[in-house]
Amino acid sequence: MLNNYETLLLLSPELAEENRKEILTNLSGIIERDGGTMTLVDDWGIKTLAYPVRKLTRGHYVRLEYAAPGALVAELERNVRITDGIFKFVTVRLGDAPATKEA
Repeated sequence: MLNNYETLLLLSPELAEENRKEILTNLSGIIERDGGTMTLVDDWGIKTLAYPVRKLTRGHYVRLEYAAPGALVAELERNVRITDGIFKFVTVRLGDAPATKEA
């Protein structure tokens, strides 16, 4: 069974555009390879952080939405941890849309 997930990535602001695209392509490939489907890649751009993280005060935010089996999330997070250029991330399981009642 596929669940909907959202992963927010915080990338180094010094990464070149081509390196950022390579990282996102790699992560999308992992999702597709292991039976998931990408729904959305939302690039928020460079934002100022509320507090310094690893001595950086700015970061490039990217949000990924995808449908995947639960085991895929562990593999994706493992790859995120070993990827240079990503210094923070969080993954959240998205709830199902609430059922609407007809009048």
